[in-house]
Amino acid sequence: MNATLTALIIPAKVSDPVRIEALGTGLEALGYWVAGAVESITRGDWEVYLNAEGTLIDLPANLRAAQLMHVYGLDLGGVTRGTAVFLGRDAHGGKSEVPEHLIRRTEELFGVPRAA
Repeated sequence: MNATLTALIIPAKVSDPVRIEALGTGLEALGYWVAGAVESITRGDWEVYLNAEGTLIDLPANLRAAQLMHVYGLDLGGVTRGTAVFLGRDAHGGKSEVPEHLIRRTEELFGVPRAA
């Protein structure tokens, strides 16, 4: 399904702002945001999409995304690389809007203003 959902986007470059945006959820759209092949990691009511080859192609480390995942008990055992896209998971395992608790925690950690 290629729906449009609200996502939390955390770029690797700290100078680039964290954003909350509506985006397509098909592999092509997600591939655009992560700049290549897509991999997903699910944790409870959310999942994060990353570039599957981030380490291989030496994308920059994404310390903010790694910190957010660590807060929720997810440690990938290495460096999280490239842009991270967070979406929610519904009761049936499908994609849904990014959970509000992820947005709130991101605001607390990084001082990210609410999207207009």
